[in-house]
Amino acid sequence: MSAQAKTRRMTVPEIIARKGGAPLACLTAYDTPMARLLDESCDLILVGDSVGMVVHGLPTTVGVTLEMMILHGKAVMRGAEKALVVVDMPFGSYEESPSTAFRNAARVMAETGCQAVKLESGPYAADTIRYLVERGIPVMGHVGLRPQAMNVVGGFKVQGRDEAQRQEIMTSAKAAADAGAFAIVIEGVAEDLAVAVTKAVACPTIGIGAAAACDGQILVTQDMLGMFDWTPKFVKVYAEIRTVIGEAATAYADDVKARRFPASEHTYHVSKPS
Repeated sequence: MSAQAKTRRMTVPEIIARKGGAPLACLTAYDTPMARLLDESCDLILVGDSVGMVVHGLPTTVGVTLEMMILHGKAVMRGAEKALVVVDMPFGSYEESPSTAFRNAARVMAETGCQAVKLESGPYAADTIRYLVERGIPVMGHVGLRPQAMNVVGGFKVQGRDEAQRQEIMTSAKAAADAGAFAIVIEGVAEDLAVAVTKAVACPTIGIGAAAACDGQILVTQDMLGMFDWTPKFVKVYAEIRTVIGEAATAYADDVKARRFPASEHTYHVSKPS
């Protein structure tokens, strides 16, 4: 009897090779069912620290813990077989020192089975990225709007509005790429700056609220599915799932109240003992 061939997963070198080529399709996932649904269409699935806001109802990503990321990373890995899975390093898990970052990133990779981690790449991050990559941990960078730094910048604001910010973003992106980041997320910056960063770095850039000219795009899946009553302006809503779920819940409640549920064909039938 022949064994079924195992699905081959996207690799970090294959992501790197897409620089300037076919754009990378990336989405977020936080659980097994969603990962299964997205896997066939995505090159990369990010277990983002956005899980804190999207799933747990936190006001920002700052309260997300390493344990939360590991829990959701495990769930996504159970559902994704083809896409490269990247897990966010949460606030406080990598900033202290490269050795602390390595200890926590190694735990994330060992316990989840993911293929890479992502960390927000301020000016301080290059040494940490280099330290991790040299020790066998692939790293994705993140420049522009950095949600973990929202208390410093004063909220979720577009970055790169003045020359000083533009230079800092460009410097951080180049430093992350030179340190060995295999890709860099560019979030919430002016289109021309995203284009300039994409041209300046050797690794692929993945835009979110940035520019179509990036080497790939990523969205929070629940935003793309219209799950909330507010969606960022840059997000195209591909399906109004919030409405569908609400209508289904109402129909179910109406059936229960009218004693139309469960119908006989949906009831367990147990044979009487002989």
